[in-house]
Amino acid sequence: MNKLKNSIDPVDYTSIQSLAAVWQIAAKKFGDTVALDAPHTEPKVSLTYQQLYQQIQQFASGLQALGVKSGSKVALFSDNSPRWFIADQGIMTAGAADAVRSSKAERQELLYIFQDSDSTSLVVEDLQTLAKLRPELDDFSLDLIVLLSEETPPEDIPHQIVNFAQLMSAGEKHQLQPVEQDKQALATLIYTSGTTGKPKGAMLSHANLLHQVSSIIAIIQPEIGDRVLTILPSWHVYERSFEYFFLSQGCTMHYTNIRSFKQDLQKYKPHIMIGVPRLWESLYEGVQKQFRDQSAGKQKLINFFFNISENYITAKRIAEGLSLEHIDASPIEKIKARAIATVLAPGHSLGNKIVYQKVREAVGGNVKYLGSGGGSLAKHLDTFYEIVGICLLVGYGLTETSPLTNARRPKHNLRGSSGQPIPETEIKIVDPQTRKTLPPGETGLVLIRGPQVMQGYYKKPEATAKAIDSKGWFDSGDLGWVTPANDLVLTGRAKDTIVLTNGENIEPQPIEDACVRSKYIDQIILLGQDQRSLGALIVPNLEALQQWVNDQKLDLNLPSPDANESEIANSDLNNQAIQSLFRQELNREVKNRPGYRPDDRIGTFKLILEPFSIDNGMMTQTMKIKRPVIRQNYQQLIETLFAEK
Repeated sequence: MNKLKNSIDPVDYTSIQSLAAVWQIAAKKFGDTVALDAPHTEPKVSLTYQQLYQQIQQFASGLQALGVKSGSKVALFSDNSPRWFIADQGIMTAGAADAVRSSKAERQELLYIFQDSDSTSLVVEDLQTLAKLRPELDDFSLDLIVLLSEETPPEDIPHQIVNFAQLMSAGEKHQLQPVEQDKQALATLIYTSGTTGKPKGAMLSHANLLHQVSSIIAIIQPEIGDRVLTILPSWHVYERSFEYFFLSQGCTMHYTNIRSFKQDLQKYKPHIMIGVPRLWESLYEGVQKQFRDQSAGKQKLINFFFNISENYITAKRIAEGLSLEHIDASPIEKIKARAIATVLAPGHSLGNKIVYQKVREAVGGNVKYLGSGGGSLAKHLDTFYEIVGICLLVGYGLTETSPLTNARRPKHNLRGSSGQPIPETEIKIVDPQTRKTLPPGETGLVLIRGPQVMQGYYKKPEATAKAIDSKGWFDSGDLGWVTPANDLVLTGRAKDTIVLTNGENIEPQPIEDACVRSKYIDQIILLGQDQRSLGALIVPNLEALQQWVNDQKLDLNLPSPDANESEIANSDLNNQAIQSLFRQELNREVKNRPGYRPDDRIGTFKLILEPFSIDNGMMTQTMKIKRPVIRQNYQQLIETLFAEK
């Protein structure tokens, strides 16, 4: 295990029995270091490790004083804030397990999770969240309701209810009763995102989560006091496990939001950020917009350097054995590639001084690591961040695996892959039909085995037996293959596979990732089940499209992003010139992707204006598109799309 650069050894948490036990050790080790900083809450909150530990203990004591029993379930419906973390770990310290979800989730989903989890207590963000759950909540059997706000609890609710200050006051007066916990005890229920069907509660134990705390250091080694800018929902397993890890290592977590993100990059100059591909796409697009705003001469210079650098890193990858497209490169090919990289290195270095350094400064100038998960990362993003000198590491996992199973390392960053397994984790690729193990290089179903695999789905033994076999292998539902060095390369979701009428199976994600490389395409979803060829719905980048219209000196009326149906119908969005532009963009990006086949061609498409988002229910909280929801929402348009072919 590597030593931290400030000469303090990484803390060993392997001997503890519960996640809650981490915070006493962290408080002793990191004391006055700031643990959590929330500049956008009212009032602003900043807690040292010692203060965080004290508040977790006090919250737990308050829960015990007001009747929460060890082994019970507590529903926690709230979003990012220090109080979320205090509640989460306070619940576990009291010996209970929490069932978590965003306060912004649909009311029926929250009510379902509350009932399905057998929760006997409820912690909510505020009165607005509480009101969303009524009147049904009034008829539930409840020991306690806690508001994480300072709002006055309503008098008309037929349950014991306190606000945050009242709970902490009760905790201050009560002696915390230590709970003897076992690693295999249930720590939390995290319900699957529900992209299809009703959510299922993945049962994650303390052992599952502690494995993440102990294993992520094999991927990255943060220093005490490293600044981590956090934007993903804390209740989601991806963000959650990384928060546990960063706080176990003495980092400082700064909470941000979409509105404040770009300003906070400059204010906090973070060392580490964890995000989903959509976040890295937005940063990339912001840089591209700045490039487009430059004079024609400067744009030409920027493109010149990027072309040199792309050829440089391509050669460098081959020379180092880190090119997915040249995974079997011979020694002679590697020598040739090293020679090419040597010739191109001065040009890349000059581009770094003139262009790329400014890009790094735009994201704060201090980034050591960007972590990407929760979806496929498009190839052009991988290439862009490598060119500008920002270390972007892709990881893989699921809610059911706590989540991390694979990750790329700084010294083994095989772009296009999800990296090698993390410690104590096994990956096996099998034939989806026969379940026969496949050799490296062959695509099949990804199975996972390791200490992070969930205990099962809560109260769903049949679903559990279907997901985890008798030997402990978890069926991920993902398709992929492994390299000779055991890097996992994902090719799609088994359930997302589009089957054309000619019998060809198409994985939509890699093609979608290729298409969004076009500056005119903001979002895209592929369609075509039981059709002769693929189709697509495209959300265009209207700003880039307007710039193209101006450059072409076309007299076209483009709709505004919030245009209604009538305005869209009267616009020139379906003008032949625009349609030809998108046809050209689709053809180029699809054909340029590795492994292109004629069946990958997108035969028909429609432009739509409403982006897929969390607010309209077309994306999950971690910004993965909900394919069934989109298909249902645009059913008539999709029927028209294929009828016009």
